[in-house]
Amino acid sequence: MSRFYSSGRFGGSMFPPTIKGLLIANIAVFLLQHIFGVYSIGQTTLMEFIYRYGALFPFKSDYFYPWQLFSYQFLHGDFYHIFFNMIMLWMFGMELENLWGSRRFFIFYILSGLGAGLVQLFLAPYIGQAGPTVGASGSIYGIFLAFAFSFPDRHIMIFPLFIPIKAKYLIIILVAMDFFMGFSDSSNVAHFAHIGGAVTGWLLMKYGDQIGVYRLFDKLFPPKHQTSGWSQPYSNPYSGMFSQSQQKAKVFKTDWFGKTNKEEAKPTSNSYTSKFHVNGEEIDQTKIDEILDKISVSGYQNLTEREKAILFELSQKIK
Repeated sequence: MSRFYSSGRFGGSMFPPTIKGLLIANIAVFLLQHIFGVYSIGQTTLMEFIYRYGALFPFKSDYFYPWQLFSYQFLHGDFYHIFFNMIMLWMFGMELENLWGSRRFFIFYILSGLGAGLVQLFLAPYIGQAGPTVGASGSIYGIFLAFAFSFPDRHIMIFPLFIPIKAKYLIIILVAMDFFMGFSDSSNVAHFAHIGGAVTGWLLMKYGDQIGVYRLFDKLFPPKHQTSGWSQPYSNPYSGMFSQSQQKAKVFKTDWFGKTNKEEAKPTSNSYTSKFHVNGEEIDQTKIDEILDKISVSGYQNLTEREKAILFELSQKIK
């Protein structure tokens, strides 16, 4: 996994709930593997036991179990493996979770890893990778794809070259490199799992809301607490939040990709009409309407960083 540096975030929690939970879970499992792994369970060391039942083994292996499609995402081979995966998770996942909400982010993360695992299972026999697969890299590729999709013009710095590359180009470069190395590299890196995570992330970004993926999870696992993080609507986070206090308001029903229908809605008593400031600039309802009109025409992904910052700041004020 390449090393990245990203800048330009516009607020929100540094360690939102899902990011924090995933960091703790991955680090705890890593410590269990590599510090306490020398202890034995019967004739088997704890390390061997964890790998035998937690790593993702090929379909035809005697050690394959269905739950490994989830458990393998929390196992890592060495310190550098987990270190760079967790750095990537925090750097690119933090902004997405603050934008989407914790529940949606968690589902996206796990499903990206699931897709990565399925691709690895089906392709491993044809590329000579008969060993088990471990690591969160597939999930991370899904997260980075979502980041590049949401912030395509955000510049990313690659260490140690420190060459700024736009996110939308960097994800293409990474996937292309994995595709090439998947056929030519003799290392134990699961390159096609990386690709599988990115493809799954793209499918979720493109069709996840349309086919009801997140609503299905709501039905299967209803949120216990109606908090903003775990019950946030699965659509554009800024859809339908703004209204005019006088006359009828324009309500934009928007999916993540800018397919927007404009409807007339009755004014509500809790309409947001106050002015606020972003980086010293006064923002009023007129400016908000201009941004929403832009979303309706060209989609959220085509907003500037400043416009996204305005929407994000407003979302924090009305939670």
